[in-house]
Amino acid sequence: MKKTIYMIGLAVAVSVIAQDKTAKKLAKTITAADLKEHLLILASNEYEGRETGKKGQKMAAKYIAKHFEQLGFEAPVDGSYYQTFNLQESQIGNVYFRKGKDKKAGFKDFIYYSRSETIGEEYIRIVIAAEDDANIKSYNKAYVTFISNRFEGVQERVENASKAGAEGFIVVIKDDSEYNSFQSRIGNYMKRPSLALDENSRLVNKMVIIGKEMLSWLFDKPFEEINAGDESVVIFNADYLRKPIETENVLGYLKGTEKPEELLVITSHYDHIGIINGEINNGADDDGSGTVSVLEIAEAFAKAAKTGNGPKRSVLFMTVTGEEKGLLGSRYYTDTDPIFPIENTVANLNIDMVGRIDDTHKSNPNYVYLIGSDKLSQDLHELSEQVNENYVNLELDYTYNDENDPNRFYYRSDHYNFAKNNVPIIFYFNGTHEDYHKPSDTVNKIDFDTMEKRARLIFHTGWEIVNRDERIAIDKMEAKIE
Repeated sequence: MKKTIYMIGLAVAVSVIAQDKTAKKLAKTITAADLKEHLLILASNEYEGRETGKKGQKMAAKYIAKHFEQLGFEAPVDGSYYQTFNLQESQIGNVYFRKGKDKKAGFKDFIYYSRSETIGEEYIRIVIAAEDDANIKSYNKAYVTFISNRFEGVQERVENASKAGAEGFIVVIKDDSEYNSFQSRIGNYMKRPSLALDENSRLVNKMVIIGKEMLSWLFDKPFEEINAGDESVVIFNADYLRKPIETENVLGYLKGTEKPEELLVITSHYDHIGIINGEINNGADDDGSGTVSVLEIAEAFAKAAKTGNGPKRSVLFMTVTGEEKGLLGSRYYTDTDPIFPIENTVANLNIDMVGRIDDTHKSNPNYVYLIGSDKLSQDLHELSEQVNENYVNLELDYTYNDENDPNRFYYRSDHYNFAKNNVPIIFYFNGTHEDYHKPSDTVNKIDFDTMEKRARLIFHTGWEIVNRDERIAIDKMEAKIE
């Protein structure tokens, strides 16, 4: 085994050393000034936070497509740069409990923590769960009620009740301050529209989060007198409004000169979370930084092609939509409509948040987190290391590549939809910061000099992948899907 790894490393080293002066020259065309010029536009207030399906996302798609057209890239989707598809938008409507004429309204008196609906008003049976779940057999077709200090403490019990046939769940947070905090954090989020690739993908067990006062209303007696096994019957209603939303991935294609059937895909997501409570979330780092990096890397490859030094393998530059809604754009490409065969895709380099410096690296901003480079291919990992050593010399931080990383970043960006289909990937990431998913994620906080180095590293890595003699070798035939 050691000998095999050594030989792979030696082959990579020889191949990287052979990378010509043209690549170095092209990498220098990726500049902080150009990155900033693009980002000042895409992360401006005019683009309204680029929420999937909204005006700003459409504006961003048009901007990116125009850039690809100016570079002379092929429009690979039947002559278009847009891979257009529909998502199902659902938004909670009228949700309430009723006893006679007395109603309790959703998001005022309780939180409806679900993406499911009733078929009009339904009589529901509510059962108070025992601490040891001794009455689990009575859960069938009931709304099982768990009383807890915090919402996070009931997941396992909910799973067990679900297996026992529970139709829904009511979680009572008996700590008033904890309930009020949960309501303020989650309530507005749950009321916002959600998007899914199909109508049923968001349907889950119905769940309601309440406080002690609401439980007393449901059972017509004080909270202190409610015991395990108690039952109540009330009317419950949850309406959802649904409509199709059109959105689009934006693709630019550069055909390879010698092995055009083999393809490198370079991705970023260009959507963000839009306007929340009247405030624009510009998403300069997440993921404006990745998107403009793709635009600059694409321009470097285009210049190579125009001077007769185009890549041996093909390159697909793809900025995807719907990442913030559940990796939807990349999933549509890989699982529903791969414009190029997945089996011919040699690797995916995914760029999601590369414009900032996290607290861990404040004293040394010359870094980037790499995730996934060795999950499927030791060959890709060795190539990445050697390219960095030869050309850029960033600190490659693998903290979040740990199998036991509690953040699970490996599963949380668009590369994962390629990885689950056995395509070797690298995910480039700057780490988290206090402005994540906030209106304060703005252009003035971007470190463009560091971003330039990261983009150049990704260019050099991509250039080596598409110009080496052999395609990236896969060591593991199946991705670790969880």
